[in-house]
Amino acid sequence: MKIYNPILSGFHADPSIVNADGECIIANSTFEWFPGVELHRSNDMKTWKPAPSPLSEKRLLDMAGNKASSGIWAPCLSYSDGIFYLVFTNVRSWNDGPWKDCPNFLTTAESIEGPWSDPVFMNASGFDASLFHDDDGKKWFVNMEWDYRQQGPRQFSGILVQEYDCKAKKLVGKVHKIFLGTDIGLVEGPHLYKRDGWYYLVCAEGGTSYEHAITCARSKNLFGPYEVHPANPLITSYGYDCKLKRAGHGSWCKSPDGKKDYLVYLCGRPLEGTERCVLGRETGIAELEWKEGWPWVKQSDGTLKNCPPDYIELKGRGVVAPGCGVVHVAEKYEFKNKDFLAEFKTLRIPFDDKRFSISERPGFLRIHGGQSPSSCFEQSILARRQTDFDFVAETKMEFSPENFQHFAGMVYRYDEKSQYLCIVTQDEQKGKVIQVMSIMPEGFSREMECQIDEEKPVWIRLEVHQKTGFFYWSQDGKNFRQIRPLIDASKLSDEYGTQGFTGAFVGMYCADLISYKKFADFEYFSYKRLG
Repeated sequence: MKIYNPILSGFHADPSIVNADGECIIANSTFEWFPGVELHRSNDMKTWKPAPSPLSEKRLLDMAGNKASSGIWAPCLSYSDGIFYLVFTNVRSWNDGPWKDCPNFLTTAESIEGPWSDPVFMNASGFDASLFHDDDGKKWFVNMEWDYRQQGPRQFSGILVQEYDCKAKKLVGKVHKIFLGTDIGLVEGPHLYKRDGWYYLVCAEGGTSYEHAITCARSKNLFGPYEVHPANPLITSYGYDCKLKRAGHGSWCKSPDGKKDYLVYLCGRPLEGTERCVLGRETGIAELEWKEGWPWVKQSDGTLKNCPPDYIELKGRGVVAPGCGVVHVAEKYEFKNKDFLAEFKTLRIPFDDKRFSISERPGFLRIHGGQSPSSCFEQSILARRQTDFDFVAETKMEFSPENFQHFAGMVYRYDEKSQYLCIVTQDEQKGKVIQVMSIMPEGFSREMECQIDEEKPVWIRLEVHQKTGFFYWSQDGKNFRQIRPLIDASKLSDEYGTQGFTGAFVGMYCADLISYKKFADFEYFSYKRLG
């Protein structure tokens, strides 16, 4: 059976994988999207089912005020003696001057389903932290160090290790700098492993774009010195004409049956003819083969080479297309219960009755208006990842705006500076209208305002084909009218505008810029892959 990459399509960056009693679980970063940390689990490496986020409550994660692409960076999920350990960074600032505010926390649970303990602060000397469980029972906290005094790659000044005391719930003893990185530079994302008496250090290098890579080094001593893989990097897309670009930042674990080792890593698929990855950084997988004490990436043809393979081979027949191994809740999401939350996210704030309700009007999702599309605090938005280059999304909404500062509808966004909204609002002369708002680094625009019936619900549809898309609207659910402008989907990517680390989302939105009380009722939301 061929499992094609990526296995987790759409924005699933910085994968950390662990084998827990015969089940493999992947944790991904979510940045400003709540709840933080995405989990998928599998017992066959073929089918991946979503698991509840470990950080689903505000007591576990507070991201209010975090700017775009702050929040959850590179979580590390590990398992030892029947306990799950989750290390995560809640980045508060990262691109305002030379500093990065990156507090690291640790939470634990006896089950991957939770409940999770109150997070304990570890340190803030650098991001991308992880926890290593040595075979002598000691636990070691690992993170990269950020040196604000330096310039460029030298700001990534090395990998630090410090002992973690489980009983005291704090870091103790001396801080050791064990690795400075290689000539690739920008060393981050460290994970430690032990095999046959060797300590293996796996790090991300080369930045997060097209020169990204995973470096592997080993030592007989935890504190080094570490020798680098003879064919370093372990995996990269740089210099290769391969389908998966930006390969880097990952971790490995045993397969569910314990017979093989698999590496998961982030990667990107640019839109044809561009370098823009509108789906964000996704999760790929590769089988590792050990040779003379070193791991090597096994290619689809069985050779060993340090580029991402198109697919991995498992027992059985058949083909699993990119991302099709993920078990989705539905194509059409209805709001009779909260099952849809397995695939939807909010921005920075939790899904709670203050902003969102499925009980105020049974059968509908009621979204109370929040702050503007540029707010980093309390936007009322519920959205899911774009996981396909070609898709159609649709929702049915009832909304009675009384002022131009009331607006609700569908949002297609990358971040606060790059987004499109098809919204219903109120105009002093025309009454109830529908229009498209474009918010881009180059400016804000409102286009093609259409007057609509005050009493009828509105259906809004977004259809995207690769780089381009259109919004459509209807008031009977059958006859849809196209509304301009043409949507440039490629702008919703890391590579457009200001630097970022996420991907495109599509969902439902409501704003009340007067009193935060006006609400919109959504009967359903659907997302369907095309082609």
